[in-house]
Amino acid sequence: MENVILEMRNITKLFPGVRALNNVNLKVKENQIHALVGENGAGKSTLMNVLSGVYPHGTYTGQIFFKGEECIFKDIKDSEKKGIAIIHQELALVPYLSIAENMFLGNEQAKNGIIDWGQTISKASQYLARVGLKENPNTLIKDIGVGKQQLVEIAKALAKDVKLLILDEPTAALNEEDSAHLLDIIVDLKKHGIPSIIISHKLNEIEQVADEITVIRDGATIETLVKGVDDTSEDRIIKGMVGREITDRWPQRESEIGDVYFEVKNWNVYDPEDETRLFLKNINMNVRRGEVVGIAGLMGSGRTELAMSIFGRAFGGKITGSIIKDGKELDIKDVGDAIENGIAYLTEDRKSAGLILIDDIKNNISLAAMKKISNNFVIDSNREIQVAEEYRKKLNIKTPSILQKTGNLSGGNQQKVMLSRWIFADPDVLILDEPTRGIDVGAKYEIYTIINKLAAEGKAIIIISSELPEILGMSDRVYVMNEGRIVGELDKANASQESIMRCIMQSNREG
Repeated sequence: MENVILEMRNITKLFPGVRALNNVNLKVKENQIHALVGENGAGKSTLMNVLSGVYPHGTYTGQIFFKGEECIFKDIKDSEKKGIAIIHQELALVPYLSIAENMFLGNEQAKNGIIDWGQTISKASQYLARVGLKENPNTLIKDIGVGKQQLVEIAKALAKDVKLLILDEPTAALNEEDSAHLLDIIVDLKKHGIPSIIISHKLNEIEQVADEITVIRDGATIETLVKGVDDTSEDRIIKGMVGREITDRWPQRESEIGDVYFEVKNWNVYDPEDETRLFLKNINMNVRRGEVVGIAGLMGSGRTELAMSIFGRAFGGKITGSIIKDGKELDIKDVGDAIENGIAYLTEDRKSAGLILIDDIKNNISLAAMKKISNNFVIDSNREIQVAEEYRKKLNIKTPSILQKTGNLSGGNQQKVMLSRWIFADPDVLILDEPTRGIDVGAKYEIYTIINKLAAEGKAIIIISSELPEILGMSDRVYVMNEGRIVGELDKANASQESIMRCIMQSNREG
């Protein structure tokens, strides 16, 4: 007899113009880690939103059974009462409240309407210890890193007596060390009788921890693979996700690298919060025409801050040094100057800093190059529509209409909208910060192909990525950063995960 804790039967969910889920079936067993995989837009998050009550009963068809009982969830509180807790990719924590306050928000430890702070702190400490977090419960959320915030979310779920934990892209924003620790916690919870459903595009992690893997494609259940019975290798999972085998993760590029085109010289940047602290120290780097240069480094090494400081001084204070393009020193005071001088920056944070989520796809694409669709400061609406349709087709943005709100798109399609914006702006230098974070292997391949095409056109491209295989697979040359400095430069032949880590470790020893 299967010890099934959750069964979702024939779940169908419609949105205007699209069938997001089509008779999806899912079974999760007790004491098991069950992975849910699929391309962006396949319906994974939609299915979990149905399960957790974000989409209430009546807005979909089908049945949900939890511990053998049919459930009718009207909202997220109903599912939480049953012990189902969901941790979204965008964490639902309040930055200026403490860890303890966040953990018991909506679940206050109160007597006669008065919060018992002693009990709140005591219980918070208990659950934080369970996830291996030694932070003071009074610490503000804004003062701890993303990896620790993920652990706070899990502790928060434990405080609600969770019976089934759902994690949507839990390691997308984490470095390798934090990711490994989080996965260890999930495995430990399984040992203590708390099963979980994990959604992730990091297939190596899925292969490592999942007992069963359900593949969803185009809103329908394709198959469930069982560890120890079926082939659960990355290549096999990819085949189920995309409907075909991908024999090469990195599309081939014939590199025609020209002369040095873009240079950063003697670049020093002080911390905007503390102008006595030198954050980026004497950075010197260059990119040639048609070259893809990777910047590797651990979380906190200064990669994003470097990119933002180059892009119109969007980060930092007391910046000194020079930026040279095609032999000419540029005078860049702000982001507008950077764009005017042909420099583009694709941010790692598409939701907060990259896109206007409440606006449509059309306006998001044209935003950085309004002059190209305007006559005498008046926008040519027909031209704007034409451009948006062109990029929708060119980048295979999955949407029924360019008038769709950007916030309604999957992560991969949002990334394509942001990339469309900068391709339309036609920059000479393109800085891509985590260009494939949180998106599936099929969409990654499409974005890699676009990057190769831009390089073939003679653009100078810089890629920042926490995924070393991505840096190694796409780069002609790699700079290694650590603690605000460039500590190594490797050509393609000598670049490897080991040589990158060797540069970092050696710089640590040298201080």
